[in-house]
Amino acid sequence: MYDSLITRRSIRRYQPEQVPDDLLDAVLQAGLYAPTARNNQKPVMVAVRDKQTRDTLSTMNAAVMGTDADPFYGAPCVIVVLADPDMPTWVEDGSLVLGNLLNAAHALNLGSCWINRAREMFDTPEGKALLKQWGVPEKYRGIGCCILGYAAEEPAPKPRLDGRIWKI
Repeated sequence: MYDSLITRRSIRRYQPEQVPDDLLDAVLQAGLYAPTARNNQKPVMVAVRDKQTRDTLSTMNAAVMGTDADPFYGAPCVIVVLADPDMPTWVEDGSLVLGNLLNAAHALNLGSCWINRAREMFDTPEGKALLKQWGVPEKYRGIGCCILGYAAEEPAPKPRLDGRIWKI
């Protein structure tokens, strides 16, 4: 288990093969068990495997960056994490969900990467329309997207920077 935490890397090239139900369900289950302040369990996840919806999300995310490149690196599955901004710890709680998704994916031999700009995506009228379509309360705001799939290549480990730990 500990080795999974040390060897996880962000994957930025994916095979087109879709993530099967059993593995997706296991990753999502890990997200449900992320810690939240006072066990509020307010963050939600929307797993998107439908290609048209996935491509819409990609276009929305790319627009925030001012590009037309695929910010999801060809990953066939996107898990959108959203949280209730009425909770004082909404960003922290949603971030812990994303962390669990990334670590679970690696433990299950799937590639993953945290993609930012979900807040900007779901603060738009198009994003609000998707929330309504999905049945997510409109007040919820984006935390991030976890892209998921089979890695097309394994990235080389990068050394950790020195001077980042103080023991007192």
